[in-house]
Amino acid sequence: MKIPAIEINDLRVVFAGRSILSGFSLRLFPGQKITLVGKSGCGKSTLLRSLLGFVTPEAGIIRIFGTEITGRSVWKLRTRMAYVAQEPEMGTGKVRDLLARPFTFKCNRHLQENVNRIPDLVERLHLPESILEKDISVLSGGEKQRIALISGLLLDREILLLDEASSALDKAAKSAVIGLVGFNEALTVLSVSHDQEWVGFSDHLVDLSDPQDCAAP
Repeated sequence: MKIPAIEINDLRVVFAGRSILSGFSLRLFPGQKITLVGKSGCGKSTLLRSLLGFVTPEAGIIRIFGTEITGRSVWKLRTRMAYVAQEPEMGTGKVRDLLARPFTFKCNRHLQENVNRIPDLVERLHLPESILEKDISVLSGGEKQRIALISGLLLDREILLLDEASSALDKAAKSAVIGLVGFNEALTVLSVSHDQEWVGFSDHLVDLSDPQDCAAP
């Protein structure tokens, strides 16, 4: 039996006495693309943060490729996921250095050759090669989103968590991102978006505002 890339069972998250998510269940199998939709405050971003272990649920279980997320397992499980926020926090320095930095860590040194993919990814996402010499502080919102995505792809993460990661892109750049990740059969993608063009490539939509969707698909 195929093991889900992401499995969420009866998740409950509470903030300040208010239930943000309650009894939420979801399964994504490897290669699936699911987009979370719903009104503001219904828990879409909270769900992504729970998968990364940044939010501790009140109840429920989350498994990544069959392994439950716990205080002991979360660090290892994060190495199987890449997260791109609507407004990525990227620190300082040149873009080229930012993209190369993860490969200085022992856990990523076996992927060192992946830096050779940078020019191709930059071109495919409609970015000029000169952006590699720019300081991160001068990048636009759309440029930051695409550079953050490139960083995740270079690390060969199996799961992409995208939180409105195309919100600052024009139509051409958005289509380039969809072409790169949406049609990659090896990638499991769980995204948050209200954009109809982005929503269109998804295998399923899950509306967190609708209790009937809480166990879908």
